[in-house]
Amino acid sequence: MKNRSLLLLFIVSLGFLSACSKKEEVKTITRPVLTQQVKIQENWQKATYAGEVKARYKMALGFRIGGKIVERFIEVGDVVKPGTLLAKLDPDDSKLQLMQAGGALEAAKAEKRKAQLDLKRYTKLYKDKMISATEHLQFSNSLDIAKAKYTQAEAHLEVTRNQSDYTHLYADKGGVITSLEMEVGQVIVAGQTVVNLALPEEKEVIIAVAESRLNEVRNADEVKVSLWIDPKHFYKGKIREISPGADPVTRTYTVKISLLGAGEQAQLGMTTTVIIIQKENEMVAKLPLTAIFQKESKPAVWIYSPESSQVHLQPVAILEYQFDSVLIQSGLKEGEVVVVAGVHKLHEDQRVRLLERAQW
Repeated sequence: MKNRSLLLLFIVSLGFLSACSKKEEVKTITRPVLTQQVKIQENWQKATYAGEVKARYKMALGFRIGGKIVERFIEVGDVVKPGTLLAKLDPDDSKLQLMQAGGALEAAKAEKRKAQLDLKRYTKLYKDKMISATEHLQFSNSLDIAKAKYTQAEAHLEVTRNQSDYTHLYADKGGVITSLEMEVGQVIVAGQTVVNLALPEEKEVIIAVAESRLNEVRNADEVKVSLWIDPKHFYKGKIREISPGADPVTRTYTVKISLLGAGEQAQLGMTTTVIIIQKENEMVAKLPLTAIFQKESKPAVWIYSPESSQVHLQPVAILEYQFDSVLIQSGLKEGEVVVVAGVHKLHEDQRVRLLERAQW
């Protein structure tokens, strides 16, 4: 019986020692962790928008006379140069008016020549005292009237000739055809817009901004624009205009941003990413969201101590949660090393092994 008791005591002792050994092993586990060094920096707030490249200046072109369109030489998207023929009107009426004006000029010319001859003949009779001064003055006035009619007919012919030229619509400046509001056979009135032309010399980006973000746009310290075809390259932008009223459907405000230095790379209609940057008057540390640990519903981070290779929990104050990062307002110092991965498997004074230093 005594031997059985000793054997049982020995087995229990072995179990106790084994449990203590396992518990000690758990305490001494060295976990590999990913870390990042704290960098205190100025708080730059960024807001990102999708935009579209458009021409700042546009021209609405139309015929200076009315008529029926008989030919069209362009399509939407065509690039035209100054002087390019865009469309033509039916010239028949203009030709008839030109013939009429030409005939009126010839008639005025003949009338003027007759008045000149009459005055010359009656001037001689007046000198011979065969007619009175009143009669002579009458022929002199007739010549003045004939000259005035000739001048009038000449001017009318020039106007009619111009009207005939107006049956051809030319591009005043080079650009891109953005829309057409005409078809062959359509009858238009003078001044009606038939072609919309975008002038590509100066481009801008159009974005829609919600009412709650307008102050960020107005107080922007920097604007950067990138094209979707080349997202890594950024161009400088300058806010040119903020719409005074909201769109009745989307309830957003249209913001126009001048695109500087893009050149031919930025084509009209391209999609862009616009980053509005605003500097805040505070210093923050930026960490990935995975660095945040919750203790009693309060945020904290694990600080790594190089001397002991251990970590301890440090409460922090969070300024703002972003898409995949967090801005720490207080609780951290420049140069401290923070664990940014595996934070939920750590405990106070846990020994860790650094895998690598994360870049953020």
